[in-house]
Amino acid sequence: MAVSEKMQLFATKSSWIRKMFEEGARMKATHGAGNVFDFSLGNPDAPPPPQYNEVIQEIVRDTSPGVHAYMPNGGYPWVREAIAARMSAEQGVTISHGDMLMTCGAAGGLNITLKALLNPGDEVIILAPYFVEYGFYIDNHGGVAKVVATDEEFNLDIKAIEAAITDKTKAIIVNSPNNPCGQIYSEDSLWALGEMLTMASDRFDSAIYLISDEPYRKIVFDGHEVPSIFAAYRNSIIVSSYSKDLSLPGERIGYLAVHPSIDDKMSLLDALTLANRILGFVNAPALMQRVVAELQDASVDTSIYARRKELICTILDEAGFTFTPPKGAFYVFPKTPVDDVKFVSLLLEEKILTVPGIGFGSPNHIRIAFCVPEEIIAGSADGFKRAVAKARSL
Repeated sequence: MAVSEKMQLFATKSSWIRKMFEEGARMKATHGAGNVFDFSLGNPDAPPPPQYNEVIQEIVRDTSPGVHAYMPNGGYPWVREAIAARMSAEQGVTISHGDMLMTCGAAGGLNITLKALLNPGDEVIILAPYFVEYGFYIDNHGGVAKVVATDEEFNLDIKAIEAAITDKTKAIIVNSPNNPCGQIYSEDSLWALGEMLTMASDRFDSAIYLISDEPYRKIVFDGHEVPSIFAAYRNSIIVSSYSKDLSLPGERIGYLAVHPSIDDKMSLLDALTLANRILGFVNAPALMQRVVAELQDASVDTSIYARRKELICTILDEAGFTFTPPKGAFYVFPKTPVDDVKFVSLLLEEKILTVPGIGFGSPNHIRIAFCVPEEIIAGSADGFKRAVAKARSL
């Protein structure tokens, strides 16, 4: 067979979201889109902020020579400076454009970071529940993913993380607000993590890097705030994108920033810049770099997601689910009354599509993406109740 054995295995591991997407398309064709309650994809549907349309129309009218030409692999310096100014206020640490690179989304940023850091066999700790692609990204660059569970409410378990660290540990990836559970790791826990990583780095005489994946930073609820990673730990790297907070996932525009005092900063930045080029990204999209530079204070209307969060949580509560209300992002991750794969099948009988938690490293949960119209959420209420009743009768 032409396809590699590894890719065949990966296709099997990543099949759940693809399977639910395909099943959703089939069901919508059969029953009509309004009669199917599809919570399977984290595809942001809030409209981009009004400023976006104004800015992009102005920028596309620019016909100056070289406006679509190559630029430095790290991106336009003035774009990075605009983002650095906003991040400096956000992180409480002064960041310059030289500490940053523009990337093809957060996924591109994570891949160039792992390419720059990992030697074959190096371990990267990921925290369950985790974004499904992390293991694949780590494998892309010769690393080994090492899964550590969070606690019952999806908070950091510092002792479990410490126990997982070995002389092969090169990094840990955190994602807060989290996909799939919406948890925000507390400031105290991040400081405790930073202190523990500092001691572990000293013990093994090798820096352990903290990589923070933050595309949902601006989508938070109920007055919660996302703490500063840079304040908590010096050897840290922040990766983010505009896919969620500007609702531009298809434009593939993101960035990364290294802590200004990170170990071997210049060598690391050189490696990141080279990785951006040789992985085939070359540079982030020129047009979108110029657009996002003008939108550092803009965001989608997060009240849209806040209303939906309240609605889906009420429905789940009334149906009898146990869950931790999300503090951010647009997912909720309830426990299932039976095996998660079996329960997903019961929900399908009610034309409700979710994703089993086993794909996120946390079985006996389901991910519900509530970035869908409110009428879809409201229409699912009776189906959730019936599915729970069926599960409890088994």
